[in-house]
Amino acid sequence: METKEQTPIEKVESMESQCLVNHVDSGLPRWLIEVAFVCYLLQAVVNYAPLMHWLEETHLSWVRGIIQTFGALVMYFGLLRGMKPLYRPFSTWWWVVIALNLAGFVTELVPAIMYSVGLPIAVSLMLVYLPLGCVIAFSYRGRLRQVGIWMALYILISSIIPVISFLLVGPKSGLANLPMEISTMAVIVIYAWVQRRVLI
Repeated sequence: METKEQTPIEKVESMESQCLVNHVDSGLPRWLIEVAFVCYLLQAVVNYAPLMHWLEETHLSWVRGIIQTFGALVMYFGLLRGMKPLYRPFSTWWWVVIALNLAGFVTELVPAIMYSVGLPIAVSLMLVYLPLGCVIAFSYRGRLRQVGIWMALYILISSIIPVISFLLVGPKSGLANLPMEISTMAVIVIYAWVQRRVLI
């Protein structure tokens, strides 16, 4: 059977339809995605420095670990499954992100290894999140592009702004750290929202 060759305009339209992704079908139940979204919101709350320090002092940092790991794992697994039919699924990248998040959770559970492996895991997360976010943003349009953009911003803001704030303000709390607190909490909420929108 003879197939009709596409015209240049049809080829461009075909490529655009592949690039424009507003929704991916993860196969996950909606309630699970919503629970993951709520976990992200709780993560934003427990990232508030006084509350984070209180959790550490009361040896409840594992609660923070569960909250931030569960939400991320559900969302990332949903994106991993949902992007499989796309022309660039980045499956290996997603598995690496999932593995690093699990490794981060282990360091929260075992404070003794936090100081020896916590920094390498944090750096590894940045080295994976940033390029993955960029390639998603460059490869796709629509809501999936927003996931890529905010993935890169999430890791940059949550990793770099606290360091800059510490260098400029020092280990103080209160109003001096308020801009850093607001930006790190806000980026978590926005990042969670864009993931939720593409999965639901």
